[in-house]
Formats: sequence, C-alpha cells, structure tokens
Amino acid sequence: MSNRTIPADFPRGNPIASVPGAQSKLLVRLVNGQYVSGLTDEEWAERYECCEDLAQQCAPYCMRKVTENPALTQERCLANVRKGFSLKVQSGEWDFSEAEQDWVMKRARQLLGW
Repeated sequence: MSNRTIPADFPRGNPIASVPGAQSKLLVRLVNGQYVSGLTDEEWAERYECCEDLAQQCAPYCMRKVTENPALTQERCLANVRKGFSLKVQSGEWDFSEAEQDWVMKRARQLLGW
C-alpha cells in the first residue's frame, strides 16, 4: 500500500448487515482489541488502492476500444465497461460496493479526459 492521499470523494462506505429485533442495534466488530464500525483506515486505504488500480487499467482499455471501433462512442464504451463491471460484482467474482463502482467509472472518465 502506498502513502497516497485518498481523495475526498472516495466513498467510505457503511457496514452492510441485518440484525433482527425491535431494539436499535450498533453493528461493530473487534479489530486489534477495539470495536470498530465500518472500515478501519487501513481497510479503507486498501479499497481505495484497488479502485484506483482498476480505474488506471480501465482508462487505456476504453481508449483502445474506442480507437479500434470508430462507431463506438466514448459514452457507449463507458456504459459497456460499467455493465461488465457490475456483472462481475453480481456474480461474486469481484467485491466492490455500488459507490465504489461509481467512483471507479468517474475516475476512469477523469483519467481519459472524457
């Protein structure tokens, strides 16, 4: 993991869980002797690194696809990539939240200058 600064727009994410009962509950887990709700800073940084890496790979892929197929618009290419990304998440092959998927696509668009 690098010492890169995580952008302010990168999603922090909320823990996803379901606990039955009528009383309010606080979802936490024990990490290194402390109760933590959500991601630790290290886990958040690791998720950011994965998302940034994917965006860095996505940008040249999109550029190549648009260059190879003049009929493919930039918007259509990004939509196709987003759909493929979502399918990998839905199949369980990849583990990204919806907010992280959105961020990756936004970052790829930024890298491409589209």
